[in-house]
Parts: sequence; C-alpha cells; structure tokens
Amino acid sequence: MKRLYVLRHAKSSWDDANLADFDRPLNGRGKETAPFIGRVMRERGLMPDVVISSPAKRARETAKLVCEAAEFIGTIRYDEGIYEASPHALVKAISSVEVAADSAMIVGHNPGMEGLIRYLTGNLAPMPTASLAIIDLEISQWSEIRQQSGDLVEVLRPKELA
Repeated sequence: MKRLYVLRHAKSSWDDANLADFDRPLNGRGKETAPFIGRVMRERGLMPDVVISSPAKRARETAKLVCEAAEFIGTIRYDEGIYEASPHALVKAISSVEVAADSAMIVGHNPGMEGLIRYLTGNLAPMPTASLAIIDLEISQWSEIRQQSGDLVEVLRPKELA
C-alpha cells in the first residue's frame, strides 16, 4: 500500500498581465493558505516521504510554504512534466518515485489534479486552490500505479477547515 497526497497550488496573482502563466506568483491569500494546509498536515500526521512539484512559480511557492509549515525534512523535486499535465502525464511522474517511499505528494495544477483523482479513484473531487486530496493506492511499487488503483480517503479544503 502506498499513500499519495495530491496538492493543488494555492491562489495565484493575476496582478501583472505581462507575466507568463508559468511565472505567476502566489497572491496574499495563497501565501496564507499554503502554510495553513502545511500546519493541518503536520497536526494530522500527514507527512509524505517524497515531494514532487510543478516548476511553475505558484506551485514552487506552494510546495515550499506547505513543506516548511508541515516540517517536511526532505528535498522538493521539480518535474517539468507536471506543469499543464494530463492525468496520464501525472501518473508517469508519480511512477518514477523511488520504491522505498511509502508516501509521496504531487503539487500541481487544475484540471490535472482533479483529473488525476478521478483517474485513480473514480471519484469527482473538486479541488479549489490549496486543497489536498489523500489517496491510498493498492500497489506495492509506484511503477504499478494505474487507473482505479486507489481509494480517495479525504479531501482537505482550506475554506472547509477554517
């Protein structure tokens, strides 16, 4: 059994219309909700062994703030394949996680995050910004990840937790 944490990046800023989508930072609310979700993770004992994130600025900032607040001690890996990814591309990124890791967190974007949850569990789960889905996968190695191989345990949404 493996556990996957699916985290959508926190709220991003649209203030600078000249910025490319990839370069958009978090806005004020995003800078508050990312550490909030990290604290919830720490309090509930939801600690990934591995974190892989989209390299887009808002995802990098989210991963950093969440991991700091959760007191994650590992390294955040960045994977270009997560930015604007389909569920199949996200599964490919996850399947490369080292076998020894019992849990992993992927930090990315919608609609990919919602599509990934549906692909793995069959559930439609709305993922507002900074939401965290917890999926238990009936696999022994990450390379075995496939459609309908998981059970959606819970979705933590900041507005519902506040």
